[in-house]
Amino acid sequence: MLKILFSPSEGKRSGGNATPKDIFGALNARDEILKAYNDIVLSQNEEDIKRLFGFKKFSECQPYICNVFDSPLMMAAERYQGVAYDYLKYSELDTAAQNYLQKNLIIFSNLYGPVLGGDPIANYKVKQGNSIGDIAPEKFYKERFSYQLDLYLASDEILDLRAGYYDKFYKSTKPYTTLKFLKNGKTVSHWAKAYRGIVLREIAKHNITTMQEFMKLEIDTLSVQEIKVIKNKTEIIYNIIE
Repeated sequence: MLKILFSPSEGKRSGGNATPKDIFGALNARDEILKAYNDIVLSQNEEDIKRLFGFKKFSECQPYICNVFDSPLMMAAERYQGVAYDYLKYSELDTAAQNYLQKNLIIFSNLYGPVLGGDPIANYKVKQGNSIGDIAPEKFYKERFSYQLDLYLASDEILDLRAGYYDKFYKSTKPYTTLKFLKNGKTVSHWAKAYRGIVLREIAKHNITTMQEFMKLEIDTLSVQEIKVIKNKTEIIYNIIE
């Protein structure tokens, strides 16, 4: 099967009515970091809360001040909103495509670490790169989840659509594939998020199960320019065609 690694987004939808269930990984593996987060959020220390969330005004923090252990839940693939997720358009996909993402998408959250697209998570806010108390999320999850991810992905092919920062959470020890997008010969950055969302949407719509199937997938405005293999990493370089 093909598994897709994906980044989270700073923006998130509020609310939710998903049924609580165990999420990816060992039971209670996240208790320490979730408790540290909760302690700050409920501390009433405005400076600590603003620092954690990455906001300048405390009024901006209000939507996220809630007990993470007792908050409405929403599936991760549905919770996030941002450029990549705007182009994924999860809510507009049919049931089969949504089910595909729930089972085969792994999102690397700055609070929850690796979660499946269908895992229920609370609304939260952690600015990328920020520590949660004394805990650096990227180190916390790399130490606790790398071996488990290696086992989980052992018989799967991996398409890594994450932003480079999330390599700090997990680096595959087996062969994997990444994508790079060029426009007029130059690497795109902001719009790379959009094209990751577009690619993921097409993968889900067509129920792509192998990299061989993916390579045959035609995606509007994208054409393969080059394929590079460096050690265990295959990089597919796309040209953006207008």
